[in-house]
Amino acid sequence: MLLALDIGNTEVTVGLYEARALRGQWRLTTVADRTPDEWVLIVEACLRRSGYTTADVRAACLASVAPAVAAALLAAIRQQITPRVEMIEARSTLPLVLDVDEPLAVGPDRIANVLAALDRHPGDSIVVDFGTATTFDCVTADRRFIGGSIMPGLRTSAEQLVRKAAKLTATELVAPDRAIGRRTDEHIRGGVLFGAADAVDGMVRRIRAEWPTSAVPRVLATGGLAGLVAPLTTSIETVEPDLTLHGILVAAGALGLLA
Repeated sequence: MLLALDIGNTEVTVGLYEARALRGQWRLTTVADRTPDEWVLIVEACLRRSGYTTADVRAACLASVAPAVAAALLAAIRQQITPRVEMIEARSTLPLVLDVDEPLAVGPDRIANVLAALDRHPGDSIVVDFGTATTFDCVTADRRFIGGSIMPGLRTSAEQLVRKAAKLTATELVAPDRAIGRRTDEHIRGGVLFGAADAVDGMVRRIRAEWPTSAVPRVLATGGLAGLVAPLTTSIETVEPDLTLHGILVAAGALGLLA
């Protein structure tokens, strides 16, 4: 079985694959100062919950934007779970051309996103990933990552708003019923969520206007907050919560970890 790990700035998403079937999925808080031993204990507990042990793991593949966390997890897996482990990097030999000015700066999570999009929806795609940042990843049918955009993430924006505005308090991010709020919490939720949805629609419109082929790219959404924002948009066609993990699976196959 393959252990796939998407290491973000806020959360670590872990998936356990048997062939191409996702048998287990867990979300962990990203903590930079956890030791390799602590990470092993956490991974072992996750596996046990689904009826597996570390002995069932034959290989692992990681995509990370948090180097310190990745280093601890890599050491934990290599020393105590399996020596067959790879990190996705811009230099990795993958079925993708990074057709941008700074290919080595492309994040592993963005590489995984477009690999998954190509695998599940062959053709031109825009992947909107709602994480600590909201990213727009653009890929063409001939397997070229052509770039995209990055804007502040939904929760990041909300927390910054509350932090900087003395009279505003934190509120739960749930979909508002209306844009004209009657209470302060409605004002925040409406502004943050409707604002994010309209920003996504606006960015998709601009990206499609600049698209280098005659195709109309499909718009996919992933990330922890995708299910909250996507229904408020008009441009997102599909929500796929496990898209990044699936891309890590595709990369693992290209790196020889599934053999």
